[in-house]
Amino acid sequence: MRLYIDFNAYRQEALLKQENIPIHVWKSFLRILADFTTEILQYEDIVYIPWRAFIVVRSEIAKFAKGHAIDVVLSSEVSSKLREANVHSYSYAIKQTPLTEKQIRAKLASRGFLRRLTDNQRNNLSKLGVLPAGATFSVPGAGKTTEALAYFFLNADSDDRLLVVAPKNAFGAWEEQLAECVPSEKQSFVRLRGGEQSIELKLRDNPKYMLITYQQYPRVKNLIQKLLQSHPTFMFLDESHRIKSGKIGVSAEAILEISYLPKRKLIMSGTPMPQSQKDLIPQLNFLYPEKKVTEEDAIEALQPVYVRTTKGQLGIPEVEHRLITLPMDALQEQIYRTLKSEVKRNLIPVISDASKYSLREIGKRTMKVMQFVSNPALLARDMEFAFDERMGKLLSQNNGPKIEYACGRARQLAAEGKKVIIWSTFVENVELIATRLADLGADYIHGGVDAGDEEDNDTREWKIKEFHNNPNKWVLVANPAAASEGISLHKVCQNAIYIDRSFNAAQYLQSEDRIHRLGLQKHQTPCVEIVECANTIDQVVRKRLQDKVQRMSQALRDTSLNVDVVPYDYEYFGDEGISSEDADEILRYFFGGTDV
Repeated sequence: MRLYIDFNAYRQEALLKQENIPIHVWKSFLRILADFTTEILQYEDIVYIPWRAFIVVRSEIAKFAKGHAIDVVLSSEVSSKLREANVHSYSYAIKQTPLTEKQIRAKLASRGFLRRLTDNQRNNLSKLGVLPAGATFSVPGAGKTTEALAYFFLNADSDDRLLVVAPKNAFGAWEEQLAECVPSEKQSFVRLRGGEQSIELKLRDNPKYMLITYQQYPRVKNLIQKLLQSHPTFMFLDESHRIKSGKIGVSAEAILEISYLPKRKLIMSGTPMPQSQKDLIPQLNFLYPEKKVTEEDAIEALQPVYVRTTKGQLGIPEVEHRLITLPMDALQEQIYRTLKSEVKRNLIPVISDASKYSLREIGKRTMKVMQFVSNPALLARDMEFAFDERMGKLLSQNNGPKIEYACGRARQLAAEGKKVIIWSTFVENVELIATRLADLGADYIHGGVDAGDEEDNDTREWKIKEFHNNPNKWVLVANPAAASEGISLHKVCQNAIYIDRSFNAAQYLQSEDRIHRLGLQKHQTPCVEIVECANTIDQVVRKRLQDKVQRMSQALRDTSLNVDVVPYDYEYFGDEGISSEDADEILRYFFGGTDV
């Protein structure tokens, strides 16, 4: 009995052909393959399996063959690729000896890398530098981009290339840091954007450094695969938690498909597990595709291959979290109870003992409740409520206590000479607050604001520059989905007010980091005010965010990851990412803790 294994370079597949293996044994073998991947093509005695899946299942194949006395015959190409895979394997990585400071300095100097590294960066590179694939999960401001470029120059040969997948708003940082770290480097990053034809033309010019967004990547994945197959290329994922969806996400699946092709790999994120430890699995799968990781052992598997610089190590002052709990007026409270009952009634068909409830439907219904608590007027255009007499009366009266508090508090801070950023999940709130505080020079950023040059009026960058430099601009109002990344406000602003928050822990932490990052003076204490309405869905959101951040803190061994709040007395002034555990907490809230 024999099993021949060959490699199809064009299709990037392993070809497995059996000879004289009994049918019942062959069927057992096929079942083992099916346990690891559904991407199997079988034609009688031949099986085709993607190489990335073969890498994962190869140990099981060897074990099965040994147990059934099957001779395995490898082609020369398969033998070569397996030797290469072993050098890039997890088991190889964890046996490596860290680099010394002397080795790091000497190698970087020989490559023209002139930026002086901090002690934390050198310590991180000592561990990362010897790994075929690793993770840097340092906090914003710690210099992850510099660290990543140093990793490249420590290990790259002269003809190696670098491909960075990143959010669009991070492109500028990569371009700037490359020029500052290696001033003698004649080539700069090429942005792979436009259509497939445009990107293909750019790749024909053989760029050494490339940037591409997560949205663009799956549209040109075949071009990227050809690049990785034909040229030795390092591949970095900036904000790598964006692939946490794994194979059900378009970008994530496209990236995981080629995870065995890059010469070396690095993932970067300050919030690598925004929902749970399950978020780490696709990221580890990218780094080491042959390593089988489960939710139970993901954190343990991460430990030998990641580094993190904490806010404590950077000497950043602790942030003060204040909880401002406001009462709703009698009418809003009455309508809230009705709305809560209506949502509960609508959720009953979605859940049952026999079927898994729909996270999307629960999220959609919960968002409506969150909107009402944040600002009752947000439901004005909802046809379910537009003709309700009580709702109409409420909407004609005011925007609810949260908006009133935020506007009043912003005026108080401005009077004290302090700038403030006000956050809301809902675009209508963002624009409303900016309008009401126009006399304070308030401006807003949400997904509808174009990115561009800071000299172009009304672009995202222009508004940020104005907030920094214009003494008459006291307030910036923003949506975390659009402004939680790529913005530093801490030099001019140490106050933030949250009208509402979503269940997305990554966005919340990143938004808070806009004012809480490296560069703060020791006497400066950033103040974050979380505004809630009493006895509402707000408390569910707070509990889930605290749970998620606490889990991340434990996994990353970073005690500075803490969003616990201190209740504060309020005063009136003159004026989705939902997980199954989020759903559990929501259902307990709507159904009063009863089993459903």
